[in-house]
Amino acid sequence: MYIQWFPGHMTKALRMIEENMKVIDVVGYLLDARAPFSCFNPAFKKVIGDKPCVFILNKADLADEKVTKEWESYFSKQGLSVVKVVSTQTNTTAVVKTAFSAARKKTIERFASKGVYRATRAMILGVPNSGKSTLINALSGKKNAIVGNKPGVTKGKQWIRLEEGLELLDTPGTLWNKFENQTIAENLLFVGSISDAVVDTVEAACILLDKLKKNYIGLVSNRYGLSEDEARLPSNELLEKISVKRGCLSRGGVDLLRAANLVCGEFKNGKIGRITLETPKDYNLN
Repeated sequence: MYIQWFPGHMTKALRMIEENMKVIDVVGYLLDARAPFSCFNPAFKKVIGDKPCVFILNKADLADEKVTKEWESYFSKQGLSVVKVVSTQTNTTAVVKTAFSAARKKTIERFASKGVYRATRAMILGVPNSGKSTLINALSGKKNAIVGNKPGVTKGKQWIRLEEGLELLDTPGTLWNKFENQTIAENLLFVGSISDAVVDTVEAACILLDKLKKNYIGLVSNRYGLSEDEARLPSNELLEKISVKRGCLSRGGVDLLRAANLVCGEFKNGKIGRITLETPKDYNLN
């Protein structure tokens, strides 16, 4: 399976992000906790430059808690600010705002030393379906308090006041125009950041099952009422077993497409269990 997906509107979105970065003081980089490395666009290192950045591991309730701690440790060892959240939970707002406050402290002090007092401007970046809209609604109290256009902002974009002294510029979810690493593309597909319309769903489900069998064989067997030996079958055979167990049948036998949609959907929704698709060790990260 080869994945390549870059909708035309993302070119405009990337350009808008780059143009507006010059008026930004703090960046919040939203990552799906199930695939943090895959969710980070390496091209943004140059775009972000030396701006303070808070890495936000979202959907932590769907990820393997042990592996999330490994990712937190990795970011911390790099001297990077990191928090884990579930954007739908009530404590998320406090966690993120506290992290932003710590990250923008030097910015506030620098302006204050010059006798300048203005709101700190933040931008949240993230791939599609990383939970950005939900997080922004939580941070803004779902009021989306528009504070007007600012210099350097693309026409039609608005700033949102999060609190006194802190304003946020929303940005569209963005990917990169070419995937050099297909494992990263697969992970983004499975967490919902890439449209499943561009792939063979049955093939995708088999690849997903291959990934899950490596570290989460027990969760697969429990979810689909199979023995662990059955769960270890080649993934095309395993998908047939799941089809039968879940009643995904047609007149000609098993309905693999229906079963494939079921498996992919249940993974995205966390119904199979708390699963993370990658660890720092997978990329030889210290």
